[in-house]
Amino acid sequence: MEADSNATTITINVKFNGVNIPVSISPNSTIKDLKSLLLPSTNVLPRGQKLIFKGKVLEDPVTLTASNLTNGSKLMLVASQGLYQGDGPILKKANVVPKSRKDSHSGSSNDVKKIPVKNRMERWKATGVVALSESNLEAIPEEVWVCGSSVRVLDCNNNSIKSVPVEIARLTSLEKLFMNSNEIEDESIKWEGLTTLKHITVLTLNYNNLTTLPSALGSLTSLKELHVSNNKLGGFPDEIGHLTKLEVLQANNNRISIISDTIGNCHSLVEVDFSSNFLSELPETFSSLKNLKALYLSNNAMKSLPSKLFKTCFQLSTLDLHNTEITIDLLRQFEGWDNFDERRRSKHQKQIDFRVGVSRDFDEGADKN
Repeated sequence: MEADSNATTITINVKFNGVNIPVSISPNSTIKDLKSLLLPSTNVLPRGQKLIFKGKVLEDPVTLTASNLTNGSKLMLVASQGLYQGDGPILKKANVVPKSRKDSHSGSSNDVKKIPVKNRMERWKATGVVALSESNLEAIPEEVWVCGSSVRVLDCNNNSIKSVPVEIARLTSLEKLFMNSNEIEDESIKWEGLTTLKHITVLTLNYNNLTTLPSALGSLTSLKELHVSNNKLGGFPDEIGHLTKLEVLQANNNRISIISDTIGNCHSLVEVDFSSNFLSELPETFSSLKNLKALYLSNNAMKSLPSKLFKTCFQLSTLDLHNTEITIDLLRQFEGWDNFDERRRSKHQKQIDFRVGVSRDFDEGADKN
């Protein structure tokens, strides 16, 4: 026992959903520290974790040594319903890239292939729109590149496409690129081709297998919308600050733990969705986003907000902080809170008659005593 308490690190084995998760940690760390280390492997927020050792629930402030945990100790993790990152706890065989495309025998999914190549190329050139969603593709067809500067929109959503090749550079007039729900990985996007597209305003890469975005992203200076939800991203490059025309940034359901200070240069941002990530804070430069109207931060480990957020982001009217550690009492201490609260209430009242679905407006106790 004494030898373990003096060790630099020990390994604790945590069983969760039938999976054994080994965690290397100092014996002088607290149970709360251990829970924080378990977050990336389980998607369960620390306050939603219940750690059990020999039938006893371990308390957050107590150290591992004081809890009689030694090298090789085995714990069980029980998760509280609703206190998850993203879509829920990580299971043995989680399907992180849901597909909505139809089966190959369903008729409509093969319609595109049945059209003679010449005819569909003519249509693409005439309309400027290449519509290839749900076509059971594993690669973007070669004839797309032949259309060159005629193409304004390329929609390849819901396929099994594995790469965005350098030939994308031939679509010199491309304005919108939709690549949601494919099988794209970091190295399979040829950014040297993509960044030559000076007119692209919308880029969607939701539901792929991305873990990082390169500094080349900053070269897409005409970008107004960037959608990278439901990947495995850990953050953004500093060069995101070059995207001064960016209005919508959706990066929910990733593994983002830190946001670069340079995001404060994205002064055109109107809507930002960082919900279901691993964030504990936002940089103070976030307060520079004076056009910001909607900010989604639910299901994060957020403990506070930039100190001047409510004071300087005077158009902010939607704020979602569900399942974070930020309380209404804390928010009331921020300068500018009263003005924000008035804006959000006014917006909610105006929209209440036609709003469909669950409201995403902030209501984490805001209307309670």
